[in-house]
Amino acid sequence: MIKIYTDGACIGNPGPGGWGVVILNGSQNVFLSGGESSTTNNRMEITAVIEALKNVDDNDLTIYSDSTYVINTITKGWKKNKNQDLWELLEKLLFKKNVTWKWVKGHSGNEFNEKADQLAYGEAKKKMKINEPDSLTHVDHEGTANMVDVSQKPVTFREAIAKSLVTMNPETLQKIIKNEFEKGDVLSVARVAGVMAGKQTSNLIPLCHPLQISHLNIDFELDNENSRILIIATAKINSQTGVEMEALTAASISALTIYDMCKAVDKTMKIQTWLSYKSGGKSGDHQLD
Repeated sequence: MIKIYTDGACIGNPGPGGWGVVILNGSQNVFLSGGESSTTNNRMEITAVIEALKNVDDNDLTIYSDSTYVINTITKGWKKNKNQDLWELLEKLLFKKNVTWKWVKGHSGNEFNEKADQLAYGEAKKKMKINEPDSLTHVDHEGTANMVDVSQKPVTFREAIAKSLVTMNPETLQKIIKNEFEKGDVLSVARVAGVMAGKQTSNLIPLCHPLQISHLNIDFELDNENSRILIIATAKINSQTGVEMEALTAASISALTIYDMCKAVDKTMKIQTWLSYKSGGKSGDHQLD
């Protein structure tokens, strides 16, 4: 008798979904999977069974599923209030087949149930990436934080520009310009601090990839009229991932260094930081201010 393990998955419910099937036919194992851009978990559970039946000719089958929705609807006569199209198709495929239905607890260590689950979620994640490019890439389908796998992405030239604005009292800005702080040259120290911080981004932000930055520069624009300093951090790299976080970290730490060196005489300083520009990668170029 052929044994079949089926599973369905959906990210969002409704949302991108996938189904997975493992068919055990003697010594031969067959793996099937597919997905839809917008669906529900229950539809994917039913679809997994349908696709399994389409791919077997035998009439004596045992189907394992961790879906109480599927198992109880078929074996206990639960009402088919939704997904009528799929239930009708399933009933046609089950005609003249001798099927034994067995519920299996999900994520309980069953090798083949786990494989069907992996196939289903893999398809759902593919659909999510295709249809939702702005989704949270650092969060998996279970809500767990993870470092994004960029091993299959091509190496391209990437550039990012981040800016920080430090607003202060006019007297404070003049002291910086005249280099009158006892701690030293404020802008020189802030420039070095920004560069050092940018190179240490992966040690400061948990899910960032360690990068070999090819260029990192800090520039300052002094605005006497509005009593503020604009910090411009530019980062460049040839890599599989971008340098936005490195540029943002560099600009932020440079601003914080100015704050630290001047706070004794000015406790009213304010800091703003934002990404100004990025290029490279799948999402292309973006001018943000």
